[in-house]
Amino acid sequence: MIYLLSAIAVAAAVYQLTALLACLRQLLVRATPVRNLQSISILKPVRGLDPDFYEAIRSHAVQDYPVPFEILFGAADANDPSLAEIGRLRRDFPHLEIRVIHSTTQAANAKVGVLIDLAREARYPILLVNDSDILVPQGYLKKVVSPLDDPKIGIVTALYRATAHSTPGQWEALGIAIDFAPSVLVAPLVGIREFGLGATLVFRAADLQRIGGFHSIAEYLADDYQLARKITQLGKRSHMSEVVVETSIGDDSWDGVWKHQVRWARTIRVSRGDGYLGLPVTHTGLWILIAILSGAWSLALSLTILRWVTAFVGGVLVLRSPIALRGFWLAPLWDVWAFLVWMAGLTGNTVVWRDGVLKLTKDGRLLRQVS
Repeated sequence: MIYLLSAIAVAAAVYQLTALLACLRQLLVRATPVRNLQSISILKPVRGLDPDFYEAIRSHAVQDYPVPFEILFGAADANDPSLAEIGRLRRDFPHLEIRVIHSTTQAANAKVGVLIDLAREARYPILLVNDSDILVPQGYLKKVVSPLDDPKIGIVTALYRATAHSTPGQWEALGIAIDFAPSVLVAPLVGIREFGLGATLVFRAADLQRIGGFHSIAEYLADDYQLARKITQLGKRSHMSEVVVETSIGDDSWDGVWKHQVRWARTIRVSRGDGYLGLPVTHTGLWILIAILSGAWSLALSLTILRWVTAFVGGVLVLRSPIALRGFWLAPLWDVWAFLVWMAGLTGNTVVWRDGVLKLTKDGRLLRQVS
């Protein structure tokens, strides 16, 4: 038993060291020189009123970008509550190109249905897609568009930190900072090319057309991953920007956070099945607990310190998350929670998404709405 534990502990330590190296590497990323900037169409599907919604959309409108850009909002419901705030944005920034598109395209992934309609209306050669609740810093557009000056880069993405107004939401935000973000940074370090996060996806309209448009990903739940995968299959690579954006978590119940986490887990499982089975190795807190129960105190202490360092560097130094600054020391406990989520995601083919329960196929497609 002790030999098996030691072997797994070594694997967990190797992962944490790799994640730490990936985080340190991200800290050293230099901004791409700003040159040959092109006009951008920002595509933002909306549904409902997210927390801090106006501040998020306003952060796009105040960008200091030297060439024209437009912001296109798409809603399937003509009475969507977000439209009033978008109207306010248009009044506050009358000089900007801000349009609202009523989406009518039906798709298994409703968000992608809206993106299909938005892309049809977009005027500019560079497309930027991000979630409706994303708050961006000044200089964001320059930083995420500049890498596309390199023809070998097909898609640019960015990390995000989360804020929350409830204890369950803050717990999920902590996990994003100390677990999810470092794991994302590990991907390019170990040679995974098809990474993309819904917080920021920037790409050429011409490349979107080459992959068949948004129609080609309309049946998938993980539309961000699928978009990055298809664009990188054109022989181009994904680029992780140095910029960090911010999202606001609206779930205020433990049940809501749990369902959200399980949806992520099952989405990862059907998108990258082989990799999902190995995820428990990354749950270092689980092996710390087992080491303690086995009386291997030195091993437990070593893993704990390593886990704390990785959580601090990733969550505090890379993401600059205030929630991570306060709670990075809870990383081992988060890992135990993450293992329970992994167990729940190991089986089952349904996910709770917005107002319904969706059924997934083995390759991550949305089959139908169950309820």
